[in-house]
Amino acid sequence: MTPADLSRTVLHAVRRAVDEDALRAPVPARVRVERTRPGGSGDYACAVALQLAGPAALPALEVARILRERVAAEPGVGRVEITGPGFLSFTLDAPAESDRAVLAAVREQGLAYGHGGALGDEIHQLHHAREVRAAVTAQAVFRLLVAQGARGRTTCEQAPDPDWARLGVTVDAYGTPPTPLTEIRPVPAGATAGELLERLGPDAARWGLLRAAGHDRAALGPELLVQGETNPLFRVRYAHARARALTRGATALGFTAEAAPYGESPAGPAAQAANAAPTPYDRAARPLLDLLADHPGVLLAGARHRAPDRVARQLEAVAHAFFDFHDSCPPLPAGDEKPSAAHRARLAIAEAAGTVLAGGLSLLGIRAPEHL
Repeated sequence: MTPADLSRTVLHAVRRAVDEDALRAPVPARVRVERTRPGGSGDYACAVALQLAGPAALPALEVARILRERVAAEPGVGRVEITGPGFLSFTLDAPAESDRAVLAAVREQGLAYGHGGALGDEIHQLHHAREVRAAVTAQAVFRLLVAQGARGRTTCEQAPDPDWARLGVTVDAYGTPPTPLTEIRPVPAGATAGELLERLGPDAARWGLLRAAGHDRAALGPELLVQGETNPLFRVRYAHARARALTRGATALGFTAEAAPYGESPAGPAAQAANAAPTPYDRAARPLLDLLADHPGVLLAGARHRAPDRVARQLEAVAHAFFDFHDSCPPLPAGDEKPSAAHRARLAIAEAAGTVLAGGLSLLGIRAPEHL
């Protein structure tokens, strides 16, 4: 069960409770499920009971009890606890099954993994100044909104700069709107599109303009062109290229990815069962698998909050976790070693990471080269 699946499960439980007259409150359009914070209980947590307590005219703890019994009966949910003033904490059944579901979703959906219809009932017109950072940010926000099912267009205060097209920016109309619109006004870049393109090229320029939060000044120096680990853009693109290289290497060795249980070792599942202690593979895979599972939520949050910088930071985290995983648990056999179930499982994780990186870069309007 992915976080998106769990969110739908909780929302279904709310609808059932309302339909059965156990709860008298409006059914929310969506339910937010978050990974449990350090020191918390379970795998995920949700505050929907606190949200519904007022409309239902019931204590939040009572609403939580009504929902707990309905969510706990759903497949894939191992345990549901009530913590604090009425938070629901979920422990999922069979983590390996959940991991395989995430990897299968990435494989099936490809670059569209994390896209959805959560904002399908929304229409947006994003209005921005005739300034390069505002234009690039508005375009990225528009892409994120469309990826979540929303419709709309972007407009500019004045006629667009002709150089914006080389940064992938299009404007549907320009001029002073008759009514107030959603304005995109990040801190200005302090340079024109032409100047940034000449110094950095389109990909580095877009990354520099989008990586910082809108209220922060964008870093647009030569460090964006450094071909090394100190440059987050290079690290993200190199992780993607490395993931693609692993697939080519596996093909040359005659094997393909398989989303087996992530903790399976070359010794096989029987040996794993005999020793319940986490293996190095477990420890290295977990952060990356968690980030892949969280990716749809990050994309949705980026759209809702008009914050493409959240997507950029997510890609940096995925790239970092990918290299930690790759270095601890090589997906390709070495020397005379034969490809094993563990190698196939590792390759599945690496390929999923590469797909997520490529999809995220695409939403930011940045190319993901196969070779770097």
